[in-house]
Amino acid sequence: MDSLIAAASRALSAGDAIGALKRVALRDDPPALALRGIAMAQLGEHPRARELLRRAARGFGAHEALARARCVVAEAEVALAMRDLGGSPRPLAAAALALDARAEHANAAQARLIAARRLLLLGRLEEAGAALAEIDARGLPWSLVAVAARTAAELALRWLQIDAARSALARAHDAAERARVPALQAEVAEARAAFERPAARCLIAGGAERSLRLDEVAVLLAGDALVLDACRRGLRFGAAWRPLARRPVLFALARALAEAWPGDIDRETLIAIAFRTRRPDETHRARLRVEIGRLRRIAAGLAAIEASARGFALRPHDGREVVVLAPPIDGEQASLLALPLDGDSGALVALLSDGAAWSTSALALALGASQRTVQRALAALEGEARVRSIGRARAQRWLAPPLAGFTTILLLPAALPLD
Repeated sequence: MDSLIAAASRALSAGDAIGALKRVALRDDPPALALRGIAMAQLGEHPRARELLRRAARGFGAHEALARARCVVAEAEVALAMRDLGGSPRPLAAAALALDARAEHANAAQARLIAARRLLLLGRLEEAGAALAEIDARGLPWSLVAVAARTAAELALRWLQIDAARSALARAHDAAERARVPALQAEVAEARAAFERPAARCLIAGGAERSLRLDEVAVLLAGDALVLDACRRGLRFGAAWRPLARRPVLFALARALAEAWPGDIDRETLIAIAFRTRRPDETHRARLRVEIGRLRRIAAGLAAIEASARGFALRPHDGREVVVLAPPIDGEQASLLALPLDGDSGALVALLSDGAAWSTSALALALGASQRTVQRALAALEGEARVRSIGRARAQRWLAPPLAGFTTILLLPAALPLD
C-alpha cells in the first residue's frame, strides 16, 4: 500500500471524505477507485459510489480475494444507504466469511452489521436480533461499536424495550464520542432525541387526549387497560394481541366502539364509518350485523360487543378501561396517513420520513405489500405534493420531508411482533 492510499484510508476512517479525495481523485488503479467510491458514499453520491466500487472489484485480480471482499462490503453499505434492499444477502455473507478467514475481523463485523441493519429496515426483527447477537464488538473500532450499539437500540425501540434502548444508546453515544466522526455523532444524537418526542396520542373516555413519549407508550401497553392500537391496528391487552391491520372494516368498527366507550354508538354512524355511505339501507344494516359478528369472534377473550337499543357498545372483560392509542399527527400532516395500503398504512409514511431515498421495490419488501400497491399510494401522495421522486425508471427513488416533532417508531413495520 503506497503512502497516498494509506493517507486516504486514514482520512476516510476519520470521516474526512474531502481529504481522502484530494489524495486519490486523479488515480484509476483499483485501490484508489475503492477509496474514491467510499468517499463519494460519505458525501451522499451513492450511484457514483456504487459505480466506482464495482469498477474497483473488477480491477482486482483473482489472487486479491481480500480486496474484492472489502469492495463487496462497501457496495452493500451503499445499497443500504440507497434503500436498495432487494438483492441477495449471499455475496455479503460470503464476503464476511472471506474476511474472517484472513483475520479482517473488523471488516467482517461491518459486513454482519450491514446484514442486521438490512433485516431491521425490512421489519424482520427476530432475524435482525439473531444477526446482531452473533457480532462480538470487543476489539472493534469505536465507529463500529457505535453502529452496533445504535442498531441494538433501534431494535429495542421497535420492540418497545425502553430500558434496553436507553442503555444501548448510551453505549452508542460514548463510542461515537470516542470515534470523533461528526456524522455518527449526529446520528446517535438524533436517535436519543426520539425519546423526548411524542410517539402517539392517548384517547380516553370523554374525548380527553394527551401526547405520549415512547416510554409512556410502553407503560400504557403493559398496564391493565384494553388498548385499541391505531398505530399498529389491533386490539391489545397484556400479551394478547388481535391484529386487524388486514381487516380495515373491522378495524374501523373497533376504533369507533373504543372511542365511544363506555357508551354505545348508533348503527347509522357505524355504517357511515365502516362503509362510507350517508344513505344506509337494509343491505348495509345486514352487512353491519355480519361484520360485528366477525369482530366479536376476534375480540373474544378480551371484550364483548353488546347490542343496545340504538347500536352497539364495547364491554371489556373484568371492567377494564378502554384506551385508544392513536398516531401523534393532527391537522394537515394527518392526511399522510390516509394511504390506500393494505395493513398499516402509516408505515409507508414512516419509512419515507427517515430522510433517505427509497425505491418502490424496497418499500414493498419492508411493508409486505405488492409493488403495484405501493406505486399507487406513492402516485396519490405525489399528486398532493406530499412526496417527490428523483431519477427515472429503475433508478427512481422516493423521498418525503421528515415529519418533524414526533417519532415514527410505532408506525414502522413489525414494530410490535405479537402475532
